[in-house]
Amino acid sequence: MKGQLVPGRLMRSGVPIAIVILLLASLSFAGRPLQPGPEPESCTSILVGRLASADGSTMTSHSCDSNTDRTWMNIVPRRQHKTGEMAQVWLNPKLTKGPDDSDRIPTGEIPQVPETYKYLNAAYPIMNEYQLAIGETTTGGRRELQSSAGIIDAPELYRLVLERAKTAREAIGVADELTRKYGYNDAGECFTFADPNEVWHFEILGPGKGKIGAVWAAVRIPDDQIGVSANAHRIRQLDLQNKDDYMASENVHSLAQEMGWWNPKSGRPFEFCYAYADRNSLYCRRREWRVLSLLAPSLRLDPNAENYPFSVKPEKKVTVQDLLAIFRDSYESTPFDMTRNLVVVNQKGQAVKSPLANPFMSSDMRDLMRIQRERTICSPTATYLQITQSRSWLPSPIGGLVWLGYDNPATTPHMPFYIGIRQVPDSFIVDGREKYRRDCAWWSFRQASKLAYIRYQEMKEDLKKVWLPIEDRAFAKQREIEEEALRLYKADPAKAEAYLTKYCHDIANQAVEDYWKLGEFLWSKYNNSF
Repeated sequence: MKGQLVPGRLMRSGVPIAIVILLLASLSFAGRPLQPGPEPESCTSILVGRLASADGSTMTSHSCDSNTDRTWMNIVPRRQHKTGEMAQVWLNPKLTKGPDDSDRIPTGEIPQVPETYKYLNAAYPIMNEYQLAIGETTTGGRRELQSSAGIIDAPELYRLVLERAKTAREAIGVADELTRKYGYNDAGECFTFADPNEVWHFEILGPGKGKIGAVWAAVRIPDDQIGVSANAHRIRQLDLQNKDDYMASENVHSLAQEMGWWNPKSGRPFEFCYAYADRNSLYCRRREWRVLSLLAPSLRLDPNAENYPFSVKPEKKVTVQDLLAIFRDSYESTPFDMTRNLVVVNQKGQAVKSPLANPFMSSDMRDLMRIQRERTICSPTATYLQITQSRSWLPSPIGGLVWLGYDNPATTPHMPFYIGIRQVPDSFIVDGREKYRRDCAWWSFRQASKLAYIRYQEMKEDLKKVWLPIEDRAFAKQREIEEEALRLYKADPAKAEAYLTKYCHDIANQAVEDYWKLGEFLWSKYNNSF
C-alpha cells in the first residue's frame, strides 16, 4: 500500500504519480511563463487602523500578484525643481526594466511642483519620506468608464501622489486634482492609503469613453478597525455630510445618473459599488470573507455572501506577523482547501496528505485531477508582498517601515526596509523578468519557491526552516534597532541614515545568500523528484 493514493479526487482521476510529478515540474520558472502556465492573478490589500494594531502603528499592504510586473525596487530621492518645469507622465511604469527605466513610454506632461518627496519605489510605489504608504488592488468596474483621453494610469497616479502628498487626506486631494485636470485612463482601482494617523480606502474609475476626469469615492477605516480590498469594489452608501470619514468626486452621483445606472427617483439609495461595478465574483468575495473571518471569527461570516461589513474590529490587536500569516493563507482546514482530498497511505498505514498536495497547482494540473479552483490569498504569481508600518511617535525616517518579501508569501521571508535608508541593496535594483540572473535578488526567492511546488508538503518545511529565522530575528531586533537609530538621529540624522541602511542591507543580503543556498539544497535533496 506504500504510496498508494486513497479515495479522493487524485485517485479518481487515475493519473500515475510519475505523470503528476512531470506536470508539477512543468510549472514555469520564468518570469514571463510560456502558455499554458499559472493564470494571472490580481492583488489583495489589508488596512489596519492605529488602535487596531498591537503597537499603535497604522498599516496597509499589497500583495502584487502579477506574473508580469517588474521585480526591481529602489529609493527615489527628494528633488528640487525649477519654476515652470514640466513633469513627464509615463505609460504603465510597473512593466519597465530597471533601474534606468530606459523603455518608458511618455503619455504627456503636467506642471512640476517645487519639490518632490523621497519614496520607496517598486512596481507600484510604496511609501514616501512622510510615512504616507499605499497598497493597491485592481477592481475593474464597468468597461464603459475606461477612457484613453487621459494621460494618468494607476501606477503613475501612485507615484505622483507619493511625490506630492504628506498625508492620506492630501493624497486623495492630489489624486482628485490631477485626474480632473489631466484625466485617469486606467481600469477601476482601489488605493489603500495609510499615514501615521489614518487609513483610507479609495476607489477610482475612469469618467467614460473619450472624457477627461475620473469618478471616485473614499472611506476612512475607523481607528480601531481593519479593512480589506480583494479586486472588487466595496464602497456602498456614502455619507458625504460626514467629511471626517467620507469623500467623493463632484460627479459621483451625476455620472451614474447620466449613464443610466442610478435614478434618484427610484427610491433606491445610491451605492457606489453597484452603480459603477458589481459584487458578482467569488474570486474576490471569498478573500474578503477569509481576511475578515480570520481577524473577527466570532462574526461567523458566510463564505458565500455577497457583501460583508466594510470594516471590522479585530478580536485581538493586529501585528505584522498576523498580517503575514493571513497573506500566507491557502484556506487550509476549510471546505475551500484545494488539497484536502489529496492523501496517500504512508508506511504505517496512515492516510496523510500527499507530498504532491499543492494549493498552487497549474490549471493543467487542476483540470487533470478535476479540482475546483479557489483563488487563495497567497498566490504563486506574486511578484512581492509589502506590509507597511507608519508610526506617529517616531521621526519619519525611523517610523516608516516596509516589510517586503519577493515571490509567493507562503515560501519566502519578509525583510525590513526603513524609509530613512539611502538605497536598497544592489541586487534588489536588478530586474529579473527578462531572464534568470544570479545578480538579481528576486530570482533567489523565485527559484526556491517554484522548486517547492514539486513536492510541496515536504519542501515547504525545508523553506520554513530558512525563512522563519530570518523574520524572527528581524522582529526580535526591531525595538533595539529603532532605539539606537533614534539615539543617533537626535545627534545626527545622517548617522541614523547610515546605521539603518547598513542594518537593512545586512538582513536583505544575508536572506538572498541563504535562499541561493536553499535552492541548491532543494535541487540536491529532491533531485529524484524532478
